[in-house]
Amino acid sequence: MKSCLIAIIALAISAEAVLAQPRAAGKGPEIDLPDVVAEVQAAYDRYNNAVNSGAISVLNNTFWNDPRTIRYGQAENLYGYKAIEGFRAAARPLDPPRTLSKTVITTYGRDFAVASTLTYRANQPGRVGRQTQTWVRFPDGWHVVEAHVSTINEPK
Repeated sequence: MKSCLIAIIALAISAEAVLAQPRAAGKGPEIDLPDVVAEVQAAYDRYNNAVNSGAISVLNNTFWNDPRTIRYGQAENLYGYKAIEGFRAAARPLDPPRTLSKTVITTYGRDFAVASTLTYRANQPGRVGRQTQTWVRFPDGWHVVEAHVSTINEPK
């Protein structure tokens, strides 16, 4: 019993020492590297143009083709690329198209980013859409691994 207690204490002390170690550069990932932000912005713009134009292949190719990809939409919860692809099969160009406002893209290191924006449509006065996407760089480029879209009454 005493040796077990000593082993647990030793494990706790070594775990604390490991957790206290600084990250590689001592500061964590580099945030908002200009070249990475530009890459994500280009992929993000391509996706949003495809939303407005109904370019289904671009919409589908933006999402990571994996069962762990998630998209929470206006009236649907989609788990896995196949479910997202099925939902997109009915996509049509938006008329009127939506406009984006207050877009924020934040990159963490060279391979991870979060993009958030507000959306507006002329035929929905007093309403504001919200879109958040998590982007990851894979060998074939940037893909959305999680997305959330919702619309609310515009806050006063």
